[in-house]
Amino acid sequence: MPIYTTKNICRDFRQGSQTIHALKNVSINIEREKLTILKGRSGSGKTTLMNIMGGLDRPSSGSVFFDGRDIVKMHDFERDSLRRTDIGFVFQSVALISVMNAYENVEFGLRVAGNKNVDWSNAIKESLNLVGLSKRMHHKPHQLSGGEQQRVAIARAIVHRPRIVFADEPTAELDTHLGLQVVRLFKQLVSEEGITVIMTTHDPSMNEIADHVISLEDGEVVDET
Repeated sequence: MPIYTTKNICRDFRQGSQTIHALKNVSINIEREKLTILKGRSGSGKTTLMNIMGGLDRPSSGSVFFDGRDIVKMHDFERDSLRRTDIGFVFQSVALISVMNAYENVEFGLRVAGNKNVDWSNAIKESLNLVGLSKRMHHKPHQLSGGEQQRVAIARAIVHRPRIVFADEPTAELDTHLGLQVVRLFKQLVSEEGITVIMTTHDPSMNEIADHVISLEDGEVVDET
């Protein structure tokens, strides 16, 4: 059974007197413990689709099933709980807190998740070790390279051990070499930690590493491989 299924998702936005159809009847399945890439040019609808699956936005119509539960019909507090416990987010802008070191930035992820049933120190160190930054945990963002900053953001996203990680253009600010390192790290999290990763990109060089690639154009799915 897929971990995510969307059925006829539509998302419309009003722009003055016009209606923009950002998504048009999108129906997809996301398999468990796989790296799925949503690819497409800017404006193709991939980020809108990701935000809807992550519970950050609601569709204008259609259904989104997470593990068999329609998150569109959930109350706000249920979606908030889902995001805190089962989902991690990595954004194009790493959004690290500049006055905090790597350890403290990852700790902040645990505070947001509200998880009081784990050994915080162990969880933080394990997450930083997973992304290869155990020796850089006391460095602040300005002391880290762009690739290292993105890895701290990934450690923060996985520290509460979510089932899903959504990564929106996580390689956009990196060169191809560092970008591939980040995507390989996602593959490692999939194979070793059993996390399902869904990421957006417009970079075709990333597609070969993915388990599943869904191509969007003008709000519609045009290809799947």
